[in-house]
Amino acid sequence: MNKLTISLSPHIHSGGSISRCMWNVVIAMMPALAVAIWTFGLPALQVTLISVAACLATEWAVTRYMFHRPCTLANGSALITGILLAFNLPSILPWWMVIIGAIVAIGIGKMSFGGLGCNIWNPALVGRVFLLISFPAAMTTWPSGVQSAFDGATGSSQQANASTGATLLTHLNGGDTSMADYNFLDMAIGNMNGSLGEVGGIAILIGLAYLLLTRTVTWHIPVSMLGSAALFSWAFGGNPLLDLFAGGLLLGAVFMATDYVTSPMTRSGQLLFGFMIGFITIIIRRFGAYPEGVSFAILLMNSFVPLINKYMRPSVFGEKERRSLS
Repeated sequence: MNKLTISLSPHIHSGGSISRCMWNVVIAMMPALAVAIWTFGLPALQVTLISVAACLATEWAVTRYMFHRPCTLANGSALITGILLAFNLPSILPWWMVIIGAIVAIGIGKMSFGGLGCNIWNPALVGRVFLLISFPAAMTTWPSGVQSAFDGATGSSQQANASTGATLLTHLNGGDTSMADYNFLDMAIGNMNGSLGEVGGIAILIGLAYLLLTRTVTWHIPVSMLGSAALFSWAFGGNPLLDLFAGGLLLGAVFMATDYVTSPMTRSGQLLFGFMIGFITIIIRRFGAYPEGVSFAILLMNSFVPLINKYMRPSVFGEKERRSLS
């Protein structure tokens, strides 16, 4: 006689896995990485390779010598952290600073909490903010790409060594929101100053389309975050298109705010999460000391995710019926 097998849910496997989701994210980041290399040349590739290698080495060392666990590099999470950290850095950042950022991102931002699935904050952003606070001059010296989107900031020359500050956001912060002074096409395809991952808006949107088609992420966080940022940019007298494409807003909305571990579990929680990130980003950009605010906004809302998960959760199946009967 066949015995009834009782096990924990889920009982039907969807075919998805952590590794599959992580590698889908890696694939989605490839267009943005290609634009970064095209815009900034081999230094962008060098920063990315150093960041990835340092992240992989740090996770391997901590997992083996401190946790005494099997190697976890195959799931792709450390690779994603390395690429995302590089996306948040200037292409001319010294190699030893990149390594420090990678060690902080993996060692403190991820492994100190117990590894994948346990961290509170996005590891790549932890590394990025640590570097920004520790080395502000190096982290705010941005090389010009093949052509600057704001001609008045870098002059007529298409090849400039470096210009201090995130040029487009600095002008936005100063109240210059006239679309006539900006080449929107250059902004969209990557011809502007900035970090590696923020200069290719169209490439990032291609990555988002891939993530949505493969159901790796849902639309709730990116749409609510970008919609909120556009709304409050308009409300504060800004230009929503400039705020969306200048800086790391698209990068943060697609690849960092959607991190499984550090974002809410419910759809309603994700909408609130994205909405607040967009709002805080614009507040920092308009009234804060930094022209950029995406990293701080995401990390701040990461801290509220446990509360969001607690108070914005679906009702237990059958709870309404039980209450009505009682």
